[in-house]
Formats: sequence, C-alpha cells, structure tokens
Amino acid sequence: MSADQPRYERILLTNDDGIDAPGLAVLEHIAAQLAREVWVVAPLQDQSGTSHSLSLHAPLRLSEQGERRFAVTGTPGDCVAMGLAHLLKNNPPDLILSGVNRGANLGIETAYSGTVGAAMTGMLFGVRSLALSQAFSDRDAVPWAVAREHGARVVAQLLDMGWPQDVCLNINFPSTTPDAVRGLKLTRQGSGVLNGLSVRSEVDPRGIGYHWLKLERHGRPDQDGTETAELRAGHITVTPLQFERTHSSALAAFL
Repeated sequence: MSADQPRYERILLTNDDGIDAPGLAVLEHIAAQLAREVWVVAPLQDQSGTSHSLSLHAPLRLSEQGERRFAVTGTPGDCVAMGLAHLLKNNPPDLILSGVNRGANLGIETAYSGTVGAAMTGMLFGVRSLALSQAFSDRDAVPWAVAREHGARVVAQLLDMGWPQDVCLNINFPSTTPDAVRGLKLTRQGSGVLNGLSVRSEVDPRGIGYHWLKLERHGRPDQDGTETAELRAGHITVTPLQFERTHSSALAAFL
C-alpha cells in the first residue's frame, strides 16, 4: 500500500485542533498512503470541545491555504459540512478521517470531542468516517510517531472489515513507541477518565471578570474490554459509535 497504488480516489480530512496542528500533518501522511486526492477542510483555530455543533447563527469564512487545503472559521462539524455540501458537493469523498487529535478521546468524553463530532457529522452525511487520536503522558512530547507509523495500516484493516452505515469508528493510539504497540483491539466505550467540569474565575487586566472551563480527569482504571483499559495496556483501540443514545432499560421501566 503506497501513494503510487491508492485504495481510494478521494479522502476528506478535518480535525478540532486547527489547521496548523501537528496531528493534522500526521493525518495527511496517513491519508497520502490511501488516496489519490487528499482534501483538508479544518478549523482556522482550535475548536476542541465543540462536539458536532454547527454554526447556525454566524457566517462561515473559507480561506484557501494551499492546493485542496482550506481553513474554516467554524467548528469541525462546520468543516465537514463545508467539505461535503460545498467544496466536494459534486465529487464526494470515499472516506472522512478526523484528527489526529492531541490526546486520547475516551469514554463519555467523546460526547464533547470535536474530533469525534466531525466523524459523527460525516456519518450523518452517509460517508464512512473515522476519528483518530494520539494518547500522551507528556504534553510536550506527544508520541506522534505511533499514529504516523501505524495509522494507514489500521485504517486499511478496518475498512476491509466493513461496518454498518450508522456507525463511525473512534481510534486511539497508545502513548508508547511505535515498536512497543501491542496491536489492534476492538473495544467498548466504557466510562473513560472524565470526572466532571470545573470553573476557574479570574479578572483580566481591565478589571473585568472572566471564567475558564476545564475538564477534570481521574486516573482510576476502567472495566476490562473498554478502550481506556486496552489503551493503557498498549493496544490501538477501535470503538464503533452511533447517534442512538436511548437507555433501553430505563425506557422499558417507564413503559
């Protein structure tokens, strides 16, 4: 598998860390091994935590950053919409890849993730979509080489498996070295490591108060077979996600 023998004609890339993020460069390297054409439509600035939100009350600005490379003044969901309903309206991509996110997207935290949200938006449009994230233990030394070396092989392997149209895949690469990866594991979402939200209140130099939200995380182990547990064990994890969130047992109790 190489850029000289692409599996697909066209892949659309996006992320939530912004068009200049190092993880997007890793994703472009991965996509170049899979497709003849690689299109990038990514947020102009960091949009982490925006889930699959859309900008319905503000205009979007689109700026060309290079050949088949565009920045959008909006969310990851906006980027997918602009890619599919505008830039590639008459030539839809075979696949959407979102990421590679700086940091793992695990458990219930995926509900906030813009990386996962972009993939879910692509799924809503009927395009096979995958979210990719790279775990780290040191924020200043993210092991991008793991996703860079294993990404194309993992994506190709998963595409060969196939999956239902109402599913997108959440992929996490472990915080290790490329040669220490223990292989691919299909996992359940689990609860992850999100422990709630905190609010930090400060005063700016003009004496006006402001507030900063922060996600709080814990270090407790998750159940066996979940993406958090398998990622910590050194595996590349893959969890199939869907929009359906109905709590079946609660519904049955109400009826």
